[in-house]
Amino acid sequence: MNTSSDARFATGSHDLPVSDALAEFFRHGWAASDVPVEPVPAAVYAAKRRAAVSARFPGERLVIPAGGLKVRSNDCDFAFRPHTAFAHLTAELATEAVPDAVLVLEPTPSGHEAVLYTHPRSPRDDTPMGAQFYRDRRHGELWVGRRRTLGETERALGLEAADLESLPGRITSGGAPVRVVRQVDETVDGLVPAHANPTADHELHAVLAELRLIKDEYEVAQLKAAVDFTVAGFGDVAAELPSALRHPRGERWVEATFNRRARLDGNGTGYETIAAAGAHACVLHWIRNDGPVPDGKLLLLDAGVETDSFYTADITRTIPANGRFTDAQRRVYDLVYAAQEAAIAAVKPGARFRDFHNAATRVLAEGLDDWGLLPGGAEAALDPDSGLYRRYTLCSSGHMLGMDVHDCAKARAETYLDGVLEPGHVLTVEPGLYLQPDDLTLPEELRGIGVRIEDDLVVTETGAVNLSASLPRQADDIEGWLESTRS
Repeated sequence: MNTSSDARFATGSHDLPVSDALAEFFRHGWAASDVPVEPVPAAVYAAKRRAAVSARFPGERLVIPAGGLKVRSNDCDFAFRPHTAFAHLTAELATEAVPDAVLVLEPTPSGHEAVLYTHPRSPRDDTPMGAQFYRDRRHGELWVGRRRTLGETERALGLEAADLESLPGRITSGGAPVRVVRQVDETVDGLVPAHANPTADHELHAVLAELRLIKDEYEVAQLKAAVDFTVAGFGDVAAELPSALRHPRGERWVEATFNRRARLDGNGTGYETIAAAGAHACVLHWIRNDGPVPDGKLLLLDAGVETDSFYTADITRTIPANGRFTDAQRRVYDLVYAAQEAAIAAVKPGARFRDFHNAATRVLAEGLDDWGLLPGGAEAALDPDSGLYRRYTLCSSGHMLGMDVHDCAKARAETYLDGVLEPGHVLTVEPGLYLQPDDLTLPEELRGIGVRIEDDLVVTETGAVNLSASLPRQADDIEGWLESTRS
């Protein structure tokens, strides 16, 4: 049997076919709908970023795709988010980002010319493209909303815009060596053969990540806005905790409460919200959020609002669901708080990136040793050849923050993990203890307690500023804050 011709077994689209009469009716009677377009505020910063990349790769064609839509189920896609390097170099916004767009930096004698290849707005005429606006479920204006014209894109972003249909002829033309940000767009990867030097494309990806290590003033302002929105979301959760306690899926209540704020104030969440109550807080990336929020247990909320410009906050608070810490909960919380205080004090220009993590883990190891949990003592456990303290605190104590929640991950180790902090670095400080409910090395009263405290800091010329300092951290302040939301 020739299965390739068995289309009768596939339903395909559930929509009715378009008749010739309907198609003809669609061709006429549309008013002009040009819209005023102002330059995107970050466009001037994006131009400076492109200039920095240009200086690193003179004479080479650089191809940075936005990526395409990803299927959620059958013919329904996830909401589109462009690749971070693309967004960083174009200043494109969430509400305007176009799937499949590609930024090309074409070499010139004086540097590079930036051209954005994108889907233009569908015309209302008799050309084949004229029917796209109502026939194309993925890109048509009737289905997904209006796109900018090429001219509008140029005015908004301050760079040349061209029809995506002309891209293949451009990036496959000879003359200049080509580097591509790969594994983002399969079509682009297929157009440009892999570089003869396998590290060349990796180097481009690394340079683009390293370009984001030091934030400019626009980026710091966007991160501050993301933090402020997130702090407001935590306030919403605190106010609705009584409702969460009453619901069998209270974690979902918490998640939905925060996510509502994220969608109202920003583009959405910067990552999947972690709403972990009780022993679920011992799961580092608990995103099922399908459990209750029991009275007498702790709730660990790790969440961040992403702005329309794609900058995200990343904050964690661990709070008593009923408003009061038990003695055992406070014992664990206070140790994590002391570790975070030591880590924050270590964040300053000239310090090694790993210094704040080492400061936090020393406090945690010494506290665990005081509790009698570390065979051989704290110093032995801190030895890299041992690391026994990590049974109770496995992950690192922080990371760079920006357009990605774990930002700059493609940067080389010497510029990031093994690097030195500089003014403009933005990072999280998030020590934690995760005392598993089935861990027989622990006294029973500590089992199933998970605590993380996370704040977002920007390194300055003289030290660091905690962008999320308005959200209570100390145990007594947490209790007072919770009480104030219920009065």
